[in-house]
Amino acid sequence: MNKLKYLSRVELFRELSVEALENMKDDIPIEPIAKGTVITAPHRSQRMIYLVKAGVVRLYTITEEGKEFTIDVLSAGHLFGDMGLYEAEANLFAVTLENSVVCKIDAERLKQIMRENPDLGIRYIEILSARLREVEELLEHMAFSSLRKRLLFLLQKLTEKFGSASEETDGFKGEPGWYRLDVEVTHQELASMTGSIRETVTEMMNRFAAEGILKKTGYRKPIWIQKERLKTALEDGKHFSFS
Repeated sequence: MNKLKYLSRVELFRELSVEALENMKDDIPIEPIAKGTVITAPHRSQRMIYLVKAGVVRLYTITEEGKEFTIDVLSAGHLFGDMGLYEAEANLFAVTLENSVVCKIDAERLKQIMRENPDLGIRYIEILSARLREVEELLEHMAFSSLRKRLLFLLQKLTEKFGSASEETDGFKGEPGWYRLDVEVTHQELASMTGSIRETVTEMMNRFAAEGILKKTGYRKPIWIQKERLKTALEDGKHFSFS
């Protein structure tokens, strides 16, 4: 495994020199992690930053009602952990949605690396700011939107992060604008991410299919999203609903 090549692709380390990457590579072990594994949980004593090399990781917290509340879904190149983003971060869980490969680095060691590379500290702040904007938008939708809007918003975010466009897609040839979700998510997982139950999400996904917003060709087959129709559906009800 070419660790230097991988580290250079992580959004935080892209601008570092080869020498700087060489000096830090031994501090960042890489390990494969099976789907469904909880990588980190609240109140763990060791402060770590995790870097996703491959796969998908979901960040979530537990509400007072005992429900899982999704904060973010991360793909390869992104990082999470004790980032100092907001107070609730101390109560986050991280679980793999598929077989993944994750690196980790001690938070104090990362601070030392940033002191040695000031530009890295600036990039770190930029990443935190972008993540905070995403989290605030997600929290607003999850707190005040109807289930329809929550699920549409989540599918939009998944499409932005994991959608692959194709001019010729199986079953949809000749109809442009379809994106394949390159991440496998079950209706139960979508329910957990939107604070709902599987049966209700299944009913809503069937409605979206009838509206031409999404299609699925079979069991354990990828979900296809019609991006413009999804965007229109969100804009049609951009005012929040408490239903």
